[in-house]
Amino acid sequence: MFMRTALGAASALAMLAGTAAFAESHAKTITIATVNNGDMIRMQGYTDTFTEQTGINVEWVTLEENVLRQRVTTDVTTKGGQFDIMTIGMYETPIWGANGWLVPLNDLSAEYDVDDILPAMRNGLSHDGTLYAAPFYGESSMIMYRTDLMEAAGLEMPDAPTWQFIREAAAAMDDPENEINGICLRGKAGWGEGGAFITVTANSFGARWFDEDWNAQFDQPEWAEALNFYVNLMNDYGPEGYATNGFNENLNLFQQGKCGMWIDATVAASFVTNPNDSTVADKVGFALAPNSEGVEKRANWLWAWALAIPAGTQQEAEAKQFIEWATSKDYIELVAANEGWANVPPGARTSLYETAEYQEVPFAKMTLDSINAADPNDPTVDPVPYVGIQFVAIPEFAGMATEVSQEFSAAYAGQQSVEEALEKAQAITNEVMEGAGYR
Repeated sequence: MFMRTALGAASALAMLAGTAAFAESHAKTITIATVNNGDMIRMQGYTDTFTEQTGINVEWVTLEENVLRQRVTTDVTTKGGQFDIMTIGMYETPIWGANGWLVPLNDLSAEYDVDDILPAMRNGLSHDGTLYAAPFYGESSMIMYRTDLMEAAGLEMPDAPTWQFIREAAAAMDDPENEINGICLRGKAGWGEGGAFITVTANSFGARWFDEDWNAQFDQPEWAEALNFYVNLMNDYGPEGYATNGFNENLNLFQQGKCGMWIDATVAASFVTNPNDSTVADKVGFALAPNSEGVEKRANWLWAWALAIPAGTQQEAEAKQFIEWATSKDYIELVAANEGWANVPPGARTSLYETAEYQEVPFAKMTLDSINAADPNDPTVDPVPYVGIQFVAIPEFAGMATEVSQEFSAAYAGQQSVEEALEKAQAITNEVMEGAGYR
């Protein structure tokens, strides 16, 4: 049997045995807010298995990433009570846990094996040593590229390339007549969409959001170099309308064979190599996210989409049962048995990377290497007063970073210059930090 619950598989089935009338009269329903990413949609397809085992019904509210963040933030801060489980990440979890807005996950069953969660994920989803969200999957970012186009261009992708090589390769693979863009990257506004990507890109050029005294750094040459490089790269070899492209839009382009390269979340690897969905499934290679020449930091992030319980839910016990089920070793085995090891949720558990079958998955090692290369405590070349790689782990970040990302997207769309976007970013950020008392 693949599934376990907090009660243990055998005892759970025994306790839930009875007549259909008994089950119906005692049935409870939990409501889960989640992002419209492929692994979450796949999880919804297995919900009936959870309900059959536990008698707990599940209602899903599936939202685009930016909308999800708005909805769950509003609900948790106002104690709205719309959701029993929220899909959140490494930015929100420690802050919300410290505020008392989340139920601690400090009493999960021994069978669940919390210690098996990868340390990077467990630490990022904890506050003062207490876990407040369980990772459904973990990720970094890496390069996915067309091996056939790279070969035709007479180039060989290094395991750890530079941005300068990426531009050379994008130029060589760009083929507008055949609707192939040399590279596809995020430009969509939103701190966790295009904002996340340009932040790690800036890190890899030696930039940072703040100096050690919380002064904004958008007026520094490293930011200008990073943003100009990105805009020129995408204007020359990226798709039309890239300013509105996020994860899902670029995934679709890559699966349709319209991208020579794509740098994004490692979790995308299972989708671009799935022959049922991707026209280039057998032609995909992987490499570490790039750095700029002479800069040690790479453009890779660290993230987990995780399941958390808002404080005040009336379904805490049932919500914990679902979290144990959905983030367990046995859920991974269930997906593997039905859809193959390449399609299991990656990046969350140590035991997955010790599984012989998973070690044969072509992107498994590069995913783990990318996760291990990301250090949120040391995200930039020069020292910073914050933790976080593609975000700054302070409550004010989400709002101001969304505004900054909107200015950058306007530059991508040609509505203003890079210089104007950076000037506005500097003003937005300093104003927020002064108002919040950081300076």
